[in-house]
Order: sequence, then structure tokens, then C-alpha cells
Amino acid sequence: MHLRLDMPRNLVIFANMKKLIIFIALVLTAFSADAQHVGKKYKLEKVIEVKGRQGIAIDENYYYVSSTTALYKYDKEGNLIAENTMPFQNPDLANHFGDIDIYNGEIYCGLEKFEYGRGFNIAISVYDAETLQWKRDLPWKPESGQVEVSGICVDRDNELVWMCDWVDSRYVYAYDLKTGEYHSKMQCRPMPYWTQGIFIADGKMLFAADDGEAMWNIPDNIYIADVSDVPYTGLVDGTEVVRETAFSVRLDENGKPVKRSGKVAGGAKAGRLKLLREMSDFKRAGEIEGLSIDPVNDDLVVLNNRGTQIVLGMSQGPITEEGYDREIHELYIYKKVK
Repeated sequence: MHLRLDMPRNLVIFANMKKLIIFIALVLTAFSADAQHVGKKYKLEKVIEVKGRQGIAIDENYYYVSSTTALYKYDKEGNLIAENTMPFQNPDLANHFGDIDIYNGEIYCGLEKFEYGRGFNIAISVYDAETLQWKRDLPWKPESGQVEVSGICVDRDNELVWMCDWVDSRYVYAYDLKTGEYHSKMQCRPMPYWTQGIFIADGKMLFAADDGEAMWNIPDNIYIADVSDVPYTGLVDGTEVVRETAFSVRLDENGKPVKRSGKVAGGAKAGRLKLLREMSDFKRAGEIEGLSIDPVNDDLVVLNNRGTQIVLGMSQGPITEEGYDREIHELYIYKKVK
């Protein structure tokens, strides 16, 4: 805008004010609550102890933490604001939350019945972020090949919701955010050891990967892969072998693999994972869980458990020889350096 020298003074002031308002709006947009950009390097800023041991989701004002059987809401100073310790609609069918995400005021949770290395009755369970109360479930498709859900995240750009599988971390699975229908899956190359949580920003998926033990003090890791383009493959008519477990097939009386006909996964995208960060700055290596990026300032927030022995994903009690009398759950807040 060019100002004429003969413009009245009040019009000049108005024009300058208009330019100032536009500038402020641009600044606020740059720091708005949809930032969530992945960094290349992070520095530990602080650690907050929380009640939950499974997952973390973040909006403009709050941290949402999932425990195995509860949801918690904290302010960003670590003060507990609200909790739901009886979140399951059918406790006989479900006993486990994994990592979580938040989108449009709703918390997306991976729901299942988990028993020593296997998940049953999997669902995408949606809760209200204000009240922490259940709203609806999106059904899981066992034909996808998924056998457990350890974490969940929303791809805001492509309107997909993804689930990861701790038992068989070879794949992550995508569902249509609007319809709830199965979309496709991505093969992880190389495979992270045991995926505990996922998050998507900038078209990249972050994987929090547990190394499978909590005694030897070996650091867990975060990996990254491009998921900006995931073609639809859906479910198609076909034939496949019947799996007894994630890594074995059912055999008939003649020792031949049993097959079934019906809907099967129509294909998969090949995803290539790279190491983003080794979590060597945890107070003690134990069991890495969920992760998320703060939409306000791009902080990377990671949940870690320490102080207990883990067998097939389940706590066996505190490591008393190190002075622990309970498992400790902590949020590690990292500032993006670059």
C-alpha cells in the first residue's frame, strides 16, 4: 500500500494501524497452535512426573496422559487438572490403553484387551478432551493383519488415523479419519524392535521404540519415516494362511498351513525408517512409551517408565536392588535446537 502525501492524517493513521494488525496476525499465525514441526536436534529442558504410564497427547493448554486403565489431564506445569480412572465401556472386553493423540478436541486412544504379548478386541476409542469421557469407537479390521495396538496418532494433513503394533512392529496401520474404514498399512524397514508410540508432523511419522528389556540400562530410541504419500490399498477378496500367532501359522493334521478365503489386506507401502534420536538422557533406561509434539512451541515430549522389571510388556514389580519401590512415570520435555 502506498500512502499519498495529501491523505488526511486520520486516514494515514488508519492505514498504518491496518498494516500493524496484518503484521501481528502474520506473527501469530507463525506461532499458532498448529505448528508441530519435527526438529533434527533436541535438548532436554525439564522432566515432569505423571501418573500415567502409556501415552501423551498435547493441545494448546494441556498435556493428556494415558495410563493402562486411565486418562489424566495436566496443565503444562505438571499440575493434575482432571482424571478418568474408569474409562472403559466394557471392562470385560478391554483393559489397556496405549499411546494417544488429540485432534479437534477429541482424544484418540488405542483400546484392547492385553495379555502377555497379545492384544484382543482392538478398537480406536475416542474421548472428549474437556471431560475425558468416552464418545465413540471406530472398529478394527483383523483382516489387516494387526494383532495389537500400542499407540495411535492422527495424520492431520491426509485425514488418517494410524495404529502401531507392539507385538509385530513390522507394520503400522491407517484408517480413514472420517469414515473409520481401513485404508492401508506401511511396512517398516528396518523394523523397530517394539513400537510403543507414534506421532505425525511435517508428513513424517515418529516411532518410540522399546528395546524389549528394562534391566540392562540400554537406551531406547526414536525413529522417523516419511508418510506424506500413503496410497489407498484397502481390503480385497483373496486367500491367505491362518496365523496361530504373529509369527507362526496354523497347521492341519497333515502339517500343511491352513488357509482361509475372504477379505485380506490389499497391499502395503514400504516405509524407510531412520534413527532420529537415542534416548540416552533418560534418568534411567526402562520402557519408552508415547511421544508427541507441542502445537504451541514444537517441544518434543516423550513418556518413559523406570524402576520396574518388564516381561512381555507387563510390569513384574520394582527393581528393589536399585532402591525402587514403585514404577516412576515421567514426561521428558525437549526443546528443538534446530
